[in-house]
Amino acid sequence: MTEFENSNPETNGYNNEAPQQPDALINNETASVNDENINFQSRLDLAELQQGIEAIRQEISTVIVGQQKMIDRLLVAILANGHVLLEGVPGVAKTITAKLLARTLSLGFSRIQFTPDLMPSDILGTSVFDLSKSTFDFKKGPIFSNFVLIDEINRAPAKTQAALFEVMEERQITVEGTCYEMEAPFLTIATQNPIEQEGTYRLPEAQLDRFLFKITIEYPNLEEEISILQRENALQERNKLENIKPVLNSEQIIKYQALVKHIMVEPQLIQYIARIVTNTRENAFLYLGASPRASIAILNAAKGYAALRGRDFVTPEDIKEAAIPVLQHRVVVAPEREMEGLTSQEIIKQIIDTVEIPR
Repeated sequence: MTEFENSNPETNGYNNEAPQQPDALINNETASVNDENINFQSRLDLAELQQGIEAIRQEISTVIVGQQKMIDRLLVAILANGHVLLEGVPGVAKTITAKLLARTLSLGFSRIQFTPDLMPSDILGTSVFDLSKSTFDFKKGPIFSNFVLIDEINRAPAKTQAALFEVMEERQITVEGTCYEMEAPFLTIATQNPIEQEGTYRLPEAQLDRFLFKITIEYPNLEEEISILQRENALQERNKLENIKPVLNSEQIIKYQALVKHIMVEPQLIQYIARIVTNTRENAFLYLGASPRASIAILNAAKGYAALRGRDFVTPEDIKEAAIPVLQHRVVVAPEREMEGLTSQEIIKQIIDTVEIPR
């Protein structure tokens, strides 16, 4: 446990005046932690949020074996209102995990299978001439949903990928001069295979920068592999998704996202985030560093991790936990270092280890 988690707010540099927050977000009951006569008040009531998150975990765990870090990152992305890029070799449950998560949320869901011949209008929608009215009517595409699964995003060409730029950043699309707002909440999860090159198109940096997290899914270990086989054998003819129940609705998600925004972040921790991101721009091993959007992403994701752990304040551990999935797809490794086998994850970890943790 870090010093931030186990100490008095007054002795830790906290501002004793509560920030301006909606009354509905304030916990009127005092949450006390007794440890050698140390008490502090929790300014936010996170009990309902934690119950909902735990219920989602339990539903997903009935199908997915292990992968707790991946599941936690997906939950943090929802709380931080961010998009996710899932990367992994075929067969590691990328698509089924996204579908499982969608089933636990009582939201509108659509899936778009990206292919080389997919056009932007196939995603956004198109104007169709109505003979009875002699006018053109806009028919919305599958992007008009709350939870959108984009399968194999790197299989579509650049102009189709570019159709997602506006909607991912601004939660709106503009077609023929008319702006259409997305219904909140709006989240996308995209999957891609990092190995296969035939018939794929590399995602541009501007596209990658719009994802809050890039989550790399690894192979399961031996024990997890055995559990997967045992569960699959026990299913027989049953659908593995049929018993998944919705846990949260759109109103609850919007409420929790608003709640997370009020998680407290001390000034020295904001400086800590800035130093990490600035270091990526000055690091000799990186050809391209992270943008200010990355700093904001780390800040929001750290708040999500704090809420996930039942705290109304961010600690350095939350920032360190968020930094790698936020930064790894936003930086570019120098060619000579890439030839040596260095990865962006390893370089970011080195940066985190060298930046002094605030006390």
